[in-house]
This record gives sequence, structure tokens and C-alpha cells, in this order.
Amino acid sequence: MRNQLAGTGTLLRLALRRDRVMMPVWITVVALLVLSLPASLESVYGTAAERGRLLGTMNTNGSLRALYGPVFGDSIGALTAWRGGVFAGVLAGIMSLVIVVRHTREEEETGRQELLSAAMVGRRAPLTAALLAALTANGLAALLVTAGLAGRGAGGASALGLGIGATGMLFAALAAIAAQLTESARLAKGLAGALIGAAFVLRAAGDAGSAGGSSALTWVSPLGWLEHVRAFAAERWWVFALFAAAVAVQVAAAYALAGRRDIGMSFLPARPGPAEGRLAGPGALAWRLQRGSLIGWSLAFLAAGVVFGGMTDGATQLVGDNERTREIIERMGGQSGIADAFLATMAGMLGMIAALFIVSSVLRLSGEESGQRAEPLLANAVGRLRWAGGHLAVAFGGSALILLLAGLGLGIGHGQGLHGVAAAVGATLAQLPAVWVIGALAALLHGAAPRYAVTAWAVAGGALTLGWIGPALNLPQAVLNLSPFAHLPKLPGAEALAWAPLLVLTALAAALLAAGLTALRRRDLAA
Repeated sequence: MRNQLAGTGTLLRLALRRDRVMMPVWITVVALLVLSLPASLESVYGTAAERGRLLGTMNTNGSLRALYGPVFGDSIGALTAWRGGVFAGVLAGIMSLVIVVRHTREEEETGRQELLSAAMVGRRAPLTAALLAALTANGLAALLVTAGLAGRGAGGASALGLGIGATGMLFAALAAIAAQLTESARLAKGLAGALIGAAFVLRAAGDAGSAGGSSALTWVSPLGWLEHVRAFAAERWWVFALFAAAVAVQVAAAYALAGRRDIGMSFLPARPGPAEGRLAGPGALAWRLQRGSLIGWSLAFLAAGVVFGGMTDGATQLVGDNERTREIIERMGGQSGIADAFLATMAGMLGMIAALFIVSSVLRLSGEESGQRAEPLLANAVGRLRWAGGHLAVAFGGSALILLLAGLGLGIGHGQGLHGVAAAVGATLAQLPAVWVIGALAALLHGAAPRYAVTAWAVAGGALTLGWIGPALNLPQAVLNLSPFAHLPKLPGAEALAWAPLLVLTALAAALLAAGLTALRRRDLAA
């Protein structure tokens, strides 16, 4: 076993060096999501009476519990754990799966792992180094959260920080198994991401049906375990035994699978071609490669729209006469009435999440190129623009589709008839120009500087962070304007649709896309 771990330290140092930009960004986002909440919550629910009313409202509103979970205490620390714990756990899980898959299956897919294994590198060293890198990231995020909330209570801060870190490690172990089962990094990330989504859905379904978090569905989900740690509300330290047992079992399974396959092989082989008939063109091939992802995003956005639309009346009840909450929602969604402002806020949030889809879809070009699958195609009678155009059509057309479905879901969930559905669809489609700007920037980075194309994720994440946290922190408008979403009209509810920002952003997206395609034509393919 000792020989099988040879070189682990060297691979760990290499992983940390390669992730020296990505990892700090992820850690900062996870910690900032939690640490930005206490001041905002204190300004909104500054008195015990206001916090008591919040608890009463949450106990009777299943839609809001499905999104945020139940509230277990009326202190600012308990409200922070309620408002940000689950979402921080999801982000920690995504961070972990990216790290683990990047340093396991992606290394095998590009052929670098085979070269490394020809030296003094043990069979299980890459997997161990990847898990240790994920442990480092989750440990630092947990430490930042604990230190930042220590003034609210050392026990609660430690419980919340450790809970977020433990959730991240649980999904890191799941990603390690997915990396052994699948034959590509894309499939491994998709499988691990689907498991995170399933965990969120199970927790949401359980919390919607039970005010105290006692539903069996909540206990099935690791995100439900994070809730049941009950930070700042009579902490349940024994829940960490569940995390430890689950991580140990999954890591053992990943090690067992890693020892039973050759490098580059998988337990779930890909289905081969044929690329003939309707699949013969590069556009059809791009559709085949990305259709699974697009279908998954489409179903998720439709379901999210229905859920958010159904929450509108509950959100109005939750705001009540709380002026600070009303101010935050109106700053995010406009001043056209609390219901319309809430719908506009949800439409904007879905738009910012759609930016993650378009970046993922555009950067599929980078994956095809670095995986040396683009070169054989381009060696035939297929031009670079035609090859790239297929993937870009899926990315830009797919973003329009998922936002259309999100608008349909919002309108159906809100239940205001055809007029309400049309207004909701208009609100979500109004997010497209900003989404396309971020997608076009990703295309420009891929075309001009493929080594730095991954920074498009930071742009999309920054826009999401500004839109989510900025209004609650009362950041200056100049800072919020750094995001293209800040320039969009607040729909539904706006008295007159402002076409100028929509047209300007669309023109900017077209210019960036044209520049990216021009750069792609002129440069050499990545080695």
C-alpha cells in the first residue's frame, strides 16, 4: 500500500500550484456567502420580535422552507446558518467535485497521468492527492467561516464551519467514485453534479413537508445533515459521525475501484458512434455531445421556476411591514410592488445562474481542443468556424431555451393566467443579453487566450455574487454596475421597457463573439 501512494506529496504540491487561482476564488466565495449575512440579517431582523415573526412565518410556509430550510433558533447566528448554510454546502460540493475530477479523470483524459505514472508514482497517489487538495480547500473554507462567526458564539461557528467543510468532503468522495466510473471528465462532473442536485431536491421536498426538519427525505440528503447540525441552536455534534462514516465508505469504494482498472479506462464505457446520417455534421455532433447537459438544465430551470413562482405570495407575507427587507427586494427587483419585485428578483437570479450554463457550454470547445478530439475533425473538410459554430449555437440557443422554460415555470407557479405567464417569460428572456455577454466573453477567451479561458467562470461567479449579495450589503451602485445584469430593466412591473440597455448588451455580445471567432481562426490549436 505504501508503494501505491508513492509521489502523493509531489502530486499534491502540483495540484495546489495549478489551482493557486481557482481554489482561493472558490474558498472566498463560499466563505463570503456566509460571512456577509450577519450584518444584513441584523439590519432586517434587528429585534427579537421581528425574528420571532420570521420563525412563525417559516413554520407555516412550505415553499420558503423548501428553498432555505427550517429555522431552529432566533439568534442572528441561527438565522445565518438558516439563510446561508445549505447554499454554502452546495457551493462547497461544487468546488470539491471540480477539484477532484480535475486532478483525476481530467488528467487521465488528457494523457498527462500516463506520463506521470511512468515515473515513481503509485497507483492510488493521484486520487489521494486530489482528495487531499479538496480537503485543503474545504478546511480553509471551514476555518474562515468559523473565524468570521466566532463572535456570535464559538460553538455555533465551529459547527457551521465544520458542517460546510464536511459537506464539501462528502461530495468530494462522491466525485472520486464518479471519476472511476465514467470515461470522461465531463461525464464525471455531470454525474457528481446531478447527485448534488438530487441531494438539494430531497432536502427541499423533506423540508417542504415538515416544519421541524424531521422528514425522512431530509435525513436521506447530506444537505439535510448539514441542517441537522443545528449551528447556533443546541448543536448536534453527533451528526458529524454520519459525515465521517459516509466519507470513509465512499473513499474506500473509490480506492477499490481505482485499483481494479487501467489508466484511462472506466467502468461505464462510452457508447461509440456512428457519426452518420443526421449526426454527420459538426453542428449535429455538438448537439449530441451537449444534449444531455441541456436537457438537465432545462428540466432544472422549469422546476425552479415553478417553485419560485409558488413562493411569491409567501415572500409577500414574509416581508410584511419590514422596511429593510422590502428595500433589499426592491433594489434587486424594482419598485413596482413587492410581488412583481420578487418575481423580477427571481428572474434575475435565474439569469445569473444561466450564465453558468453558457460558460460551461462554450468552454466545451476548450475541452474538445485540449482532449485532442478537435484536431481530427479539423483535419477533414471542416472549418474552425463551422466546428465552433455548432457548440456556440447550442450554448447561446440553449441559454434562451432554459430561460424560456424558467419563465413558463414562474408564470405557472405564480398562477396569474396567460397574462402572468407572458409577463414572467418576458422577465426571464430579458436576461438573455447579459447572459450572452458573459458567454461571448468566454468565447473570446477561448479564441484568444485558451490557457486563461477558465477565468470565464470567475466572471460568471462574480456576476452571481454581486447580484446575490451586493444589494443586501448595500454596495454602491458603481460596484453593482460591474455586472451586466445590473443594467437590465426590472421585469415584470416596469412601466416602460427600456430597449437601449438590451440592444447595447446584445451588440457588445456580438462584438465579443466576432473577436473570439477571429482569434480562433488565427491561432494554433492547443497542444
